[in-house]
Amino acid sequence: MKIDIGIGKEARKAIADGLSRLLADEYTLYLKTHSFHWNVTGPMFNTLHLMFEQHYTEAALAVDLVAERIRALGHPAPGTYRQFAELSSIPEEGGVPAWQEMVKQLVIGHETCVRTARALFPTAEQAQDQPTLDLLTQRMQVHEKTAWMLRSLLE
Repeated sequence: MKIDIGIGKEARKAIADGLSRLLADEYTLYLKTHSFHWNVTGPMFNTLHLMFEQHYTEAALAVDLVAERIRALGHPAPGTYRQFAELSSIPEEGGVPAWQEMVKQLVIGHETCVRTARALFPTAEQAQDQPTLDLLTQRMQVHEKTAWMLRSLLE
């Protein structure tokens, strides 16, 4: 059935493509955070283990919101590791770095998600896509705050 939500087909595609990149970044950051939760060691173990669990739990809910927005715009959401690797701006971590490096990588990951969301803003604004703008604002707020909190651990 034809989608008639007041956003044209081309704009919906452009927004869905941008959201797919955000979804890939969000999911890659989720996986990295979960891995670091499992593998963190050192004097900050308890603090970081619990903090990383809060972060990946929030991220698990967020990826669903982003994917559902893509679907509401009439496009399939990427959902494979291959698709996420092709779309994501966040590199995977193949090893188990020290806790300071974990925190640094997560700061960079959260800041990357902010930039990915921010890059989509003009397209969503031009299409007057308020639900996507709201979602982007919420994601940027979470990632900026999380990056600040993580960055504070390194000072």
